Amino acid sequence: MVNFQPFHGVVTMISDFAIEQNGEGEGCYTLMSVTNSNGDLVNFVVSPTTYFVDHAMVAVGDWVTGYYDANTPVPFIYPPQYRALVMVKDSAYQNVKVDYFNSQLESSDGQLRLNISPSTPILLTNGQAFTRNPANRNLIVSYGPTTRSIPAQTTPYKIIVWC
Repeated sequence: MVNFQPFHGVVTMISDFAIEQNGEGEGCYTLMSVTNSNGDLVNFVVSPTTYFVDHAMVAVGDWVTGYYDANTPVPFIYPPQYRALVMVKDSAYQNVKVDYFNSQLESSDGQLRLNISPSTPILLTNGQAFTRNPANRNLIVSYGPTTRSIPAQTTPYKIIVWC
């Protein structure tokens, strides 16, 4: 199971990131530097498989949340460098939660429970329909208002299943 960990901040730099010495794959990987409100800096390696929510184009100055797998080994360098699995550009119109949701559609941290409506789109990362039950899976959930209960409950705008 992926242990999604978020890091939220402003993009301060985007540059090419070479992964092969022969130049093959140039331009396919980027290094995105993100600084949070405490001044902490993280570099995200963004690959062709990194999922950008709503296919948002990210630029320097944008506020983003990058999700990485906390169970994956990383180089012991400063600033920390993580392989970005999911990137979310901040929006005033929606919230996004990336997490494992159990059989009750409750997030692993117990903070959010989903109430899926018949009109909630449930998709794969490639945009195709997911026809199974999304419970007990890693999900990328876009949502708006929530209840003030614990866990907060919401009817999602969209669910992306992370297979």
